[in-house]
Amino acid sequence: MALIGRMNSLQVLRHTDFGLYLDGGADGEILLPKRYIPKDVPSGEDDWLNVFVYLDSEDRLIATTLRPKIQLGEFASLKVVDINRIGLFLDWGLPKDLLLPHSEEKRPLQVGDYCVVHLYLDKRSRRLTATARLDRYLDQTPPNYRVGQEVDLLVVERTDLGFKAIVDGTHWGLIHKNELFRFIRSGMREKGYIREVRADGRISLSLQPLGREAADSLTGQILQRLREQDGVLALGDKSPPELISAQFRVSKGNFKRAIGGLYKQGRILIHDDHIELVDK
Repeated sequence: MALIGRMNSLQVLRHTDFGLYLDGGADGEILLPKRYIPKDVPSGEDDWLNVFVYLDSEDRLIATTLRPKIQLGEFASLKVVDINRIGLFLDWGLPKDLLLPHSEEKRPLQVGDYCVVHLYLDKRSRRLTATARLDRYLDQTPPNYRVGQEVDLLVVERTDLGFKAIVDGTHWGLIHKNELFRFIRSGMREKGYIREVRADGRISLSLQPLGREAADSLTGQILQRLREQDGVLALGDKSPPELISAQFRVSKGNFKRAIGGLYKQGRILIHDDHIELVDK
């Protein structure tokens, strides 16, 4: 049985003038229209193709070799391209836009806006549908993360405390304001790090590595960059945080602690706008 809303590896049953019919198991034959057939597909039967399966405008199962921006069970930030009385329609990378019913909106949206949504399968219609009401699709059990663990983040929305983000597609987490040393916005995907898992299960996040290992890594990166640039790096005590973040993806505070340690070791000299390797 083909999985609706997911990429499937399906066997070619037969060729026709308008496309290929693939083996959908219990769902019968599934058409892959001619325009989606790869140029290098063999002409014989019994071949296998990796395709995405969904319902066309007439609610028939259809396959495409296009890979959508979101698959069943996933979260993604998608653009609103149309609105009518039924709901909002989102660009998910396929010819037939994805429906976000008005009942599944969390806030008013206009054409051109982006919204983080979850993709689910409506059991009655078998239609793939988007929802902006994310809580019910995130794990409510206590998270099992360790402090400093690297995780994947999808930034969802700004709050008074910072930015809410989805952690590894399973839990809510919060990037507090004091961790926002560089620009982020809703819809961005970022690498993050677990700063704290509170007793109530809430997760605090950092956008930069934590602990001694992270400090040693940053020190090594700074020394390597100095050697590559003839012993001089155009970042110093008075450099803007944005410039430091652009080069090392760390806060100014962490950068200053790292170069302070190198200075105490007698390995660099620190100036307002640059640092200098002592032994070039």
